[in-house]
Amino acid sequence: MRLQIRSVKNIAQVTKALEAVSASKVRKAQLAVMATRQYAAKALQILRHLSEQPGNMASLHPLLQTRAQVKNVTIVLYTSDRGLCGAYNTNALRSALNYARRVGADVRYVAVGRKGRDLLIRRKQNVVAEFVNLPSNPTYADSAAIGRLLVDDFLNGQTDRVYLAYTDFVNMLRQEPRVVQVLPLQPESAHAQEAGEGAKTNKLLAAYEYEPSQEELLNVIIPRFTQLQVHQALLESLASEHAARMTAMRNATDNAKDLIAGLQLSYNKARQLAITSDMLDIAGGAEALAKAE
Repeated sequence: MRLQIRSVKNIAQVTKALEAVSASKVRKAQLAVMATRQYAAKALQILRHLSEQPGNMASLHPLLQTRAQVKNVTIVLYTSDRGLCGAYNTNALRSALNYARRVGADVRYVAVGRKGRDLLIRRKQNVVAEFVNLPSNPTYADSAAIGRLLVDDFLNGQTDRVYLAYTDFVNMLRQEPRVVQVLPLQPESAHAQEAGEGAKTNKLLAAYEYEPSQEELLNVIIPRFTQLQVHQALLESLASEHAARMTAMRNATDNAKDLIAGLQLSYNKARQLAITSDMLDIAGGAEALAKAE
């Protein structure tokens, strides 16, 4: 029992250290998310407004072209390279698989993170690319390769739609798995109808004018923004991973303390029982010697 108590104490020290490391990392990741979130949201609003303008979507930019028949779909699954983060990876995988069952097309996966890759391969899913061992503080250049792969596959006709399956960082205690479409870009009207804003948003859209032409803007903005969406999803996932790991390690430390208290109580009872038995044996022996005399 002493060995078991010592083992649980060692595990508690490890989980407490991991909690401290994750708490330090989640602050940096949270700052990175907040620094880019507003920019990404405004860029998406501008792009959706541009795509809503009169004209042929395909002529404006190939990445805006909606395919008449969706045969192949690519889902980029964001998970972690390491475990010990609770249900973070499982929830992200479950969200992606549930969405894949509803699309009604062949699904290809791009795995960002070792855990997601292993889980997808274990379930015999079609993994066409993987990106693992990314830096702990990724830059835009680190995620650019993912964006280029998605754009090239869409332009080459290898995929008809691209979705990002990641975990959105809400706060330290709440992280929500999400699946969002990144290619082709959805017009503002469709997005507004999903949000329940409808006609009001359409009226506001007509008040904007852009220079130079929308074609020139789209040719520059859309490829960059696609990569920005990929990078933003990566930052959201990293912040969610560290928050989930910090919470999981805190719960593990608390459970270890409870287990140690239970084991210590059982140890004290066993030790008291052994001492009482020894004392009874001594008293019994002393009484037997006294009677013998």
